[in-house]
Amino acid sequence: MCFLPHLHSNALGLLGLAGAGGAGLALSLERAVSAADADRFAHAPHFHWPHEGFLDSYDVKSIRRGYEVYKNVCAACHGCFTVAYRMLRNVCMTPEEAKAEAKRATYLDGPNDEGEMYNRPGKTADYLPKPYPNEQAAAYANGGKAPPDLGLITFARHGYENYIFALLTGYQDPPAGFQVDEGLYFNPYFRGGALAMPPPLYNEVLEYSDGTPATKSQCAKDVACFLRFAAEPWHDERKKLALKLVSLLALISAALAYYNRHVWTVLINRKVMYVPKKKSS
Repeated sequence: MCFLPHLHSNALGLLGLAGAGGAGLALSLERAVSAADADRFAHAPHFHWPHEGFLDSYDVKSIRRGYEVYKNVCAACHGCFTVAYRMLRNVCMTPEEAKAEAKRATYLDGPNDEGEMYNRPGKTADYLPKPYPNEQAAAYANGGKAPPDLGLITFARHGYENYIFALLTGYQDPPAGFQVDEGLYFNPYFRGGALAMPPPLYNEVLEYSDGTPATKSQCAKDVACFLRFAAEPWHDERKKLALKLVSLLALISAALAYYNRHVWTVLINRKVMYVPKKKSS
């Protein structure tokens, strides 16, 4: 009977451990559910993009159309601080087109010889104009929160251009039981499910200069390509450099293999034997 106290203490220990584990599990599940309710959103599916392969480059026609979407739809609220007009030359515009496009914009410059600021037409060295002079003005014009700059928005979101396309085409009516506050719009791809930006794209929202039908999905795809270019304008040059490096490494590897086969292999496998001279009688 001496083993009963020991058995009783073990049972109490197991019960205490089970109770602590159950409480911890309940707490973790409660936190997980509350976090899921606060941050519920859908992950953007993966789409095929013309530039995602190792040997693939940007679709320059899509970038040009995407710039038209940005200029006519997005630029009223969002800036794009990473793109200058000179970067569009020989990519989606000729040098003359880029120069003419820059001249259509007006920039505040100065001071002049009289110490005053003045407006001048844009130059190819200028970056795309901002819709607001500062962040405070942007926030005041948009209900207290400034719209984000789109220069690096592609890399700032999980899914990259897949997220941009899914967000722009994902506006829909909220499901039953989902409460959307006044002034917000339901979008399952946005964190929280509701955002203040109204649906910016619809069929024939603009007319493309090349005659491509401006459907909602086409506009979303093109502006996503443009924003990827805005975030990584050196994409094609990086792939060209990588291809040159791979070719150079292949030649160096072949030369090293030949050198190893015909020089080092002979030296490694060579046997040196000592043959003493026979003494003359």
